[in-house]
Amino acid sequence: MRNILTIISTLLVSIQLLAQSPEKLSYQSVIRNSDGTLVETSIVGIQISILQTTANGPVVYQETHATTTNENGLATLEIGGGTPVTGTFSAIDWSDGPYFLKTETDPAGGTNYTIAGTSELLGVPYALYAKTAGNTNGTSGHFTGELFGGGTVFYVDPTGQHGLICSMIDLSTLQVWSDVNLEIGSTAQSTWDGQSNTTAIVGQAGMTTSAAKLCDDYTNDNYGTGIFSDWYLPANQELFQLNEAGYNVNMAIRNDGNVATTPLLTAYYWSSTEIDAGQAWCDYMVLGFVAIQGKQGAFYVRAIRAF
Repeated sequence: MRNILTIISTLLVSIQLLAQSPEKLSYQSVIRNSDGTLVETSIVGIQISILQTTANGPVVYQETHATTTNENGLATLEIGGGTPVTGTFSAIDWSDGPYFLKTETDPAGGTNYTIAGTSELLGVPYALYAKTAGNTNGTSGHFTGELFGGGTVFYVDPTGQHGLICSMIDLSTLQVWSDVNLEIGSTAQSTWDGQSNTTAIVGQAGMTTSAAKLCDDYTNDNYGTGIFSDWYLPANQELFQLNEAGYNVNMAIRNDGNVATTPLLTAYYWSSTEIDAGQAWCDYMVLGFVAIQGKQGAFYVRAIRAF
């Protein structure tokens, strides 16, 4: 049996309103052997648990999957579409969080789960919560595509008062992830906290240029919505949220009356989520899929900030 030491996961939100099937969350994991090589075209067993309140909290839902990795070691499944063990996915009250996602994996394709990881669910389930809660923005809240806070709003939480904003321009079209090929570790591998990732990347010994540094150094022009300097490089979940909101974001930017602003383009954009010493997550913007690229690849950079 292969011993998998590292599983790097990202949640890609997708509310699927398919003929009476429940909403699902798309989930992907890149799986590697202990020597760092990808586990390619192999069946793996994965158990998914949704925990309430804390990372060690009670299980409100659990299911199992047997899925096959692709040639890049990527395992893809839909949470809510597996074999249920405990609870009902559609019955989860996402407003009663916080919730945590626990994954357990058997590289042999069975149920002898040898590797486990847990991460907090933040913006992802709130898209599901919005379906039952109605208009999460409220009558006086913010909305996707709003020109606000130095950029364009692309995610709003259930209160309608907080969310994420992307910059009105690309900071670069040809930027390496970092000019230092060293594994930063867990401080730059968060799938949802781009600010902490950015801080870790900028603090990397010997780093002189990086996608994260461009964002960290950025102060936007006014654009009529204020000047801010607290920008950072989005984590891969945040970047995927931006991709999901791409239509509204681009319509807002194209119609803002400012020739200096630029819409999102169909191209690879860096996230701040590291895979290992040589690779990091990126997103092929607007078309809506994620990929893993070598850190020395030269791709687009779009900064975000929270409000």
